[in-house]
Amino acid sequence: MQKEQLVECGDAAGFAFARPDHDRAARQGAGEVIYGEGKTADQIAAIAAALLEGGQDRVLATRVDAEKAAAATALWEARERERCATAGEASSLAAVLAAWPVAVTYYETARLLVFGGMPEPDGDGVVAVVCAGTSDGPVAEEAALTAQFLGNEVERFYDVGVAGIHRLLDVADDLARARAVVAVAGMEGALASVVGGLVACPVIAVPTSVGYGASFGGVTALLAMLNSCASGVSVVNIDNGFGAAFQASAINHLNRRGER
Repeated sequence: MQKEQLVECGDAAGFAFARPDHDRAARQGAGEVIYGEGKTADQIAAIAAALLEGGQDRVLATRVDAEKAAAATALWEARERERCATAGEASSLAAVLAAWPVAVTYYETARLLVFGGMPEPDGDGVVAVVCAGTSDGPVAEEAALTAQFLGNEVERFYDVGVAGIHRLLDVADDLARARAVVAVAGMEGALASVVGGLVACPVIAVPTSVGYGASFGGVTALLAMLNSCASGVSVVNIDNGFGAAFQASAINHLNRRGER
């Protein structure tokens, strides 16, 4: 296992705020992901740089608001310009290629920052992301884009909640072909149970905090999903699109364990 690396914020007074886990991909099949909420733009950019320098091909940062994303992007682009300028002074072509700029992309709806771009899918099949209503879209997009980042082909089926169940039945054949389904719903959380009764693959249910007062910020949907009578339904935390996508990706890569 690689030795832990301390990362220090460039403008901080000498305290180390993170220990990037360079060995995580070898242990878990996917590299470390940055949880952006509560971190500064400086910290996000510094951790991403350390992970890439440690051998990770790309880095995902979750729960990054638009203002913080803009600041982190500006810091990142300044860093990349400096790296390229330094490499340009070198005589070695290898040095120039090694310093080729790493792009950063922000997905505002999902609040995700991606350093290094999306990979080509290498899973066993398709991960389907099913969303009850448009208001659940940000959590569903977090799940869909995270699954793409982890190397999965993703199909989205949005606004197919049980209030108009014919919309879900219209895509039932597509869902049946999926390797795993992520079902995202707030309100009473019934979508996951219905999907669980339609498909043979695992269903990862994501309760959202969408709903009126008695939804208790997603607790009602969470409890409904936990009490589902449909076989094959597992449940992650409220609004945890990332966790659901990671689980779906693990399922979709079971036949490739050891290759990644």
